[in-house]
Amino acid sequence: MRVAVTGAAGFVGRAAVEHLRAHGHIVDPLARAEWDITTGTYSTTADAVVHCAALADDWAPLGRAMLANRIGTRNVVASFPDSRIVHISTASVYDAFTPNVKVVESEAPVARFLSSYAESKTAAEAELPPDAVVLRPHAVYGPGDTTLLPRILAGIRGHRLALPNGARVSHTLTHIDNLVAAIALALDGPAGVYNIGDDTDVLLSAVLAEFLARRGRKDARITSIPYAAAFAAAGALEKLSLGRRPRITRYAVSQLGLERTLDLTAARENLAYLPGPTTLAGAEGW
Repeated sequence: MRVAVTGAAGFVGRAAVEHLRAHGHIVDPLARAEWDITTGTYSTTADAVVHCAALADDWAPLGRAMLANRIGTRNVVASFPDSRIVHISTASVYDAFTPNVKVVESEAPVARFLSSYAESKTAAEAELPPDAVVLRPHAVYGPGDTTLLPRILAGIRGHRLALPNGARVSHTLTHIDNLVAAIALALDGPAGVYNIGDDTDVLLSAVLAEFLARRGRKDARITSIPYAAAFAAAGALEKLSLGRRPRITRYAVSQLGLERTLDLTAARENLAYLPGPTTLAGAEGW
């Protein structure tokens, strides 16, 4: 199958290109250098397009986020009218104000948001045709990740990592290997929306402690801030930021301090998705 991959220079896009090529597909990698999806359509042909390109920034101005994620997706759809579209969305489209406990796909779209990222990715899903496949992973990590777990390292102050509720909450994480396996299955699987994640849920604080240890920071101790206090402090920092990125946002607090678990039944049953467990093997080299 000939497959185009947008965002091919990014974490997910690069991994998708490598995985699909290894499984015999002809892949056309479309990084921003080849096509800036915000500027218009692109002339090419493919049996399928894996749409990974996105602005994954919870503090981006809403207009900029909508341009990259909503208008960009509209341009991708227009460029591949006869192709299967596999859209990489996010579990951030679910309600960030409350815990997500084994959330199912029908619980989105929602009407309130804590970030421009969540709002624009929700709008992007609305641009897709009915025969598209939408994958909603949560907290994608693994070799090549420059955002999720590295940000945890950056949050250490001295020997202390202060987190809302001490991150003692259950999460469905998504190893990059599991996500790209789902992408391959989606190329010719049934259309629909699917939560994607690792095989079993984990205690976020335990995973973060293991990550710190593997990265040589056994000295860093995770401490707890009451969720309500952390959320209120983040809100105050947002108001005082004058448009600059605050040290912490309410969105980040909600992601670290509340349960975020996904029901994977639809992907297991309809895509024959068989994910592996959460693993930090090799994290020393990330």
